Amino acid sequence: MRSPPHILVINGTKVRRPVFVLGAPHSGADLLARAVKRSAGFHLTTGRPGVLRVSYAFARQPSIATQRGQGAARVLRDAYAETWQISGRACAECPPECRELAGLPPASPTPPGRPARDGERAGPCVQPADVVRFADASPDLIYSADVLLDAFPDAQLVQVIRDGRDAVADMLDDDRCLAWFKPGLANLDTVFPNPFLGVEDHTERSRWPSAAPAVKCALRWRGSVRLSARLRQQVPEEQLFTVRYEDLAAHPRRVATEVSEYLDQAISSTVLSGLVRSGTRDAAELGVGSWRERLTPRQSAQVEKVAGAELRRLGYRLAADA
Repeated sequence: MRSPPHILVINGTKVRRPVFVLGAPHSGADLLARAVKRSAGFHLTTGRPGVLRVSYAFARQPSIATQRGQGAARVLRDAYAETWQISGRACAECPPECRELAGLPPASPTPPGRPARDGERAGPCVQPADVVRFADASPDLIYSADVLLDAFPDAQLVQVIRDGRDAVADMLDDDRCLAWFKPGLANLDTVFPNPFLGVEDHTERSRWPSAAPAVKCALRWRGSVRLSARLRQQVPEEQLFTVRYEDLAAHPRRVATEVSEYLDQAISSTVLSGLVRSGTRDAAELGVGSWRERLTPRQSAQVEKVAGAELRRLGYRLAADA
């Protein structure tokens, strides 16, 4: 049973039906998050330090959330109470990724020992009076979905699903993703099974130290989409909407309309279409099917061996199906 609603007020506005954009690493959730952030009435954040500290603690050690019960929900809710504040001081903590989603230039660094000047301050990307809905698209929120729903029982989740082979190709080019696999960060000695790393049985555990990067990335993707599948079974339809990345790339206006209907709040189809089409000539430039050129035959085979069942379940064809 979910906890009773808790009234959270940010800059004089009650937080009702907050929106959380979820997805596996490099699922394309950031593209949808950009459209939400640039649509009227929304204040969307991503990667704020307070939320990241809490969400990664729950993601990497799920027992923390289960042992604390409602305490975990309070901790996460308090993190958002700070994160969603709109002021020069609060927004100065926004990472470059958050300002980039809004289409703003990064804030100029302030020299040590000197107060920030007007041109160096990270001004708010939205005015408090214009905000109707609050949202967040911090990375790896999928691992804290249960806690999010405990903290905000009326939350609406939007999850983005993408071909795992394309996601793995992007993960292999992302040093921050690969950093989680380093011996100092991989916590399999203390957490097993490990949803965050996607390691679920003893065979995978024993092979992990010598596994190829593509295998480790495929395990992470597989683990996250399995969490997504469980969410679909457990969360009411009015609180979870799934977007397929390939549909978003091919039909952005249609996806914007569908998401708008689900949220009961307009997502600009013009903005989403512009984000998808700007600087691109075809779907391949958005990474749809680019794994064929970016992964070696060996890497493709490794990903399909690890995550073939999930790829087929989601409707993606494997080499063996050709």
